[in-house]
Amino acid sequence: MADFNSSGQRIARGVARHLARLNFASLEEFVPTRGLRVDLMAIGPKSEIWIIECKSGRADFMSDKKWQGYLDYCDSFFWAVDMQFPTNILPDEGGLIIADAFDAEILRIPEERPLSAARRKKIIHKFGRDAALRLRSIRDPDFPYGY
Repeated sequence: MADFNSSGQRIARGVARHLARLNFASLEEFVPTRGLRVDLMAIGPKSEIWIIECKSGRADFMSDKKWQGYLDYCDSFFWAVDMQFPTNILPDEGGLIIADAFDAEILRIPEERPLSAARRKKIIHKFGRDAALRLRSIRDPDFPYGY
């Protein structure tokens, strides 16, 4: 059973549940390229790629210096926060999702910035491979899968 002690983990879980209802597959802590780790990446039914950055509070947001680098790896970028988060400090760039550990609601849809076909293919391939390796590591945790 997963442990959702941190606020960011609870937000990610609620967002993932909501996205699953929209027919999106998601992975937490996905690395689209070396040096970047996104909180949640989701692939939709039309191969749309969303990145969701979960913020637990003002300090968490203020210390984030990498989020603009994520924009080159998704069609749509979202901020996900809980009800207590001061949303007025978030940039207008990106969508807005309010979440708790059980569900979420999309309040603002961002402007879509379609990826190139080559980048989309590369990300979807890496997403599938990472998902398969994670699943395999659950089934056989003693084997070093090397991802």
